[in-house]
Amino acid sequence: MTNSLLSQQLDALLTNETNFIANLSNASALLYQSLSDINWAGFYLYDEINDELHLGPFQGKVACMHIKNGSGVCGTALQQQKVLRVDNVHEFAGHIACDSASNSEIVVPLIKDDKIVGVLDIDSPSLSRFSPEDEVELVEFSKTLLKHI
Repeated sequence: MTNSLLSQQLDALLTNETNFIANLSNASALLYQSLSDINWAGFYLYDEINDELHLGPFQGKVACMHIKNGSGVCGTALQQQKVLRVDNVHEFAGHIACDSASNSEIVVPLIKDDKIVGVLDIDSPSLSRFSPEDEVELVEFSKTLLKHI
């Protein structure tokens, strides 16, 4: 059962909808309109053949289209299969600067039935934007999303 309003909204939005891309698109739009002080919210989808992430549905400025497994915040979260909350991306070794205005980032790996789907990525122009509470909420949001894909 979902607890946060954001997860409840996502669950209601995606109920009876089965289109993968449409669901990711609406999920990124919901995040972008609901979270304050962010400048990018979206998904990178895992390409098992090339072992990299490909740009998926998002809201924000144009973004990097391919991220190798283990590269940048997204690729590192993918490789480690754990949430990464980075207070200052400019201090993150190997950070990939798709938008120079981004200063902090949170990435949540998306794994369903032991299969890597991709990652949820959210950027902010502010340093230290993402709290432990945000992390809990976004992990819950991701679990709700994975029920619908």
